[in-house]
Amino acid sequence: MILDRENAGKKNNAKYVVGYDLGDAVSQISFCPLGFSEPETISTVAGGENYNIPTVLAKRLNVNQWFYGKEAVKAAEDGEGILVEDLLLLAREKEAVTIEGNSFEPAAMLALFMKRTMSLFSTIAPVDRIEAFVVTVDDLDSQMIDVLNRAVAGIGLKTENIYFQSHMESFYYYTIFQPKELWKYQVLLYDFCGKFMKTYRMECNRRTTPVVTFIESQTHETMILEDFPEEEERKKQIMAGMDARFSLLAEETLKNHIVSAVYLIGEGFKENWMEETLKLLCKKRRVFQGNNLYSKGACYSGLEKISPSEIGKTHVFLGNDKLKSNIGMRVLRQGEDSYLALLDAGINWFDAKKECEFILESGSEISVLVTPLNGTQIQEVVLHMDGLLERPEKTTRIHMRICMNGEHKVMVELTDLGFGELFIASGQVWKEEFEV
Repeated sequence: MILDRENAGKKNNAKYVVGYDLGDAVSQISFCPLGFSEPETISTVAGGENYNIPTVLAKRLNVNQWFYGKEAVKAAEDGEGILVEDLLLLAREKEAVTIEGNSFEPAAMLALFMKRTMSLFSTIAPVDRIEAFVVTVDDLDSQMIDVLNRAVAGIGLKTENIYFQSHMESFYYYTIFQPKELWKYQVLLYDFCGKFMKTYRMECNRRTTPVVTFIESQTHETMILEDFPEEEERKKQIMAGMDARFSLLAEETLKNHIVSAVYLIGEGFKENWMEETLKLLCKKRRVFQGNNLYSKGACYSGLEKISPSEIGKTHVFLGNDKLKSNIGMRVLRQGEDSYLALLDAGINWFDAKKECEFILESGSEISVLVTPLNGTQIQEVVLHMDGLLERPEKTTRIHMRICMNGEHKVMVELTDLGFGELFIASGQVWKEEFEV
C-alpha cells in the first residue's frame, strides 16, 4: 500500500472505505483508509492472496448454526451441513429456502452472508470506522437495488454513505486510477468469472468537457468455462482448444482498435491455458492478470465519492445505469439570467433526486432543459400546472421535487406553496413524467 507522507502513522485511527464485490459464485472485500492511495484486498488466509469467498451458506444439521464461504463448503462436503448456493439469485427472485422443514427468507440469508463476511474486515478495524461502503454486482437494476438495500441493512453499518454499482462502473473507476498511459487509448477487460466469458471495452471521448467515458459489454458463448480432467493428455487437449478459441476471440476484439491495456480476471484464467493468446495480446500493449479488480474499483469509487479528485472532476462515466444528460432550468437570480442545475449527468439514475423552491414570474408553466452529453440537440420540456390559481406576477412560490423512475424516465412533482400571508397555499400538486 502506498501511504501519503502527511498521513503516515494515522492508519490505526483512520476511517475506511470498503468495496464489496458480491458475486453469484464468489465475493471479495477490498478496503482503503481515507488519505491512503491504494486499496488492499482481504485474504481469507493470513499472508496469502486468497481473495475469493464462496457466496454460500450452510446450516449445521439439526442445529441453528450457520457457516459461510469455504467453511460452509467444507461442512457440506463432510456431511455436517446443508449447503445453500445462489444466494444472490434466490434473493432477487424472492424464493424462500426450505431447510429441515423450516422456511428462510432469501434476503435475510444474503444479509447473514454479508454480515459474516464482514467479520473479516473486523480484523482490520471496527465496522463503525467505515465511512463509505460500496457494493458492486454484475448487473444493476431496480430489482437488484431492492435486494441490496435489504441485505446491507442487516450488516448494521453506522454510515449513510452506502452505494451500489455495476461491475462495469467498478472497471471504470479501477482504470482511471491507474497510470494514464494504460488508458491513453481503449482498454479491454476479459472477464471469465462465470460460465461464459464477457468482454468490456472502455473508451474515453476526450473531445468533450468533461471527458465522457463509455464501456460496451458483450457475452461470448463460444468461450465456456470447462472442467479440466485429471488425465494429463486430455487436459492438454481441452486447454489447447480453449486457447485456440480465445485467440480467435482476441483477434476479433482487437481488430480495428487501438488498445493500451488488457485485463484478464476470473477463476477461468487460473490454469494458465492461454499461452498462444497471450502472445497475441502482449503485442504493443500491457496485459495484467488478477481477480480483485471489481472490489478495488468499488473501493476507488467510494474514495472518489467521499473526496473528489481532479481526475474524477474532469471525467464522467455514462454506463447503462447512468443519467446521460444534464437537467436544469433557466432562472433569474439577483436580476441576472442564470442556470439552475437540477440533475447532473453521470449520476446513477436511482440516486438522481433534488428538491428546490422558486418564485414563478408569471403564467402557469415552467421549462426544463435537457442537455445530452453525446452532443445531440438540447431538449426543452415544458411542464404545465393546469388550474393554478391566478395571482399577480411573482407572487406564487413553487416547490419542485425531481427524481428518476428509470434509466430514461424523469419524474417532476410541483406543489403550490402560495406566497406567505398574502396568498395562502392552495395545496395543488402536479406530477409529470418525461423521457430523456
